[in-house]
Amino acid sequence: MPYKEKEIEKKYYSIGEVANMFDVATSLIRFWESEFDLIKPKKNRKGNRQFTIDDIQHVKLIFHLVKKKGYTLQGAKSMLKNGSQSAMDRMEMVESLKNIRVFLSEIKNRL
Repeated sequence: MPYKEKEIEKKYYSIGEVANMFDVATSLIRFWESEFDLIKPKKNRKGNRQFTIDDIQHVKLIFHLVKKKGYTLQGAKSMLKNGSQSAMDRMEMVESLKNIRVFLSEIKNRL
């Protein structure tokens, strides 16, 4: 079996990297951090935010609720208060279904 190099995964991401992931301004990420208790990045000695994968998943969930589903901030907060895990599960299910749709479309185009 040939040696396959394991992809290196970063432990922390800067606020700029997180903002680029979602194509939003860093100020929006900072604003969501102040509005939602779920987002709690660590800060280094300089005060720069260091986002973990979990933080990014929470930003992703908030992005999904506010930007994709059209929830108000208050609506997103109450949705998360009533069960962030169920909201996360639904978001992941929708993403999986979209990926399946793309895959099936590619198969259809090849036929």
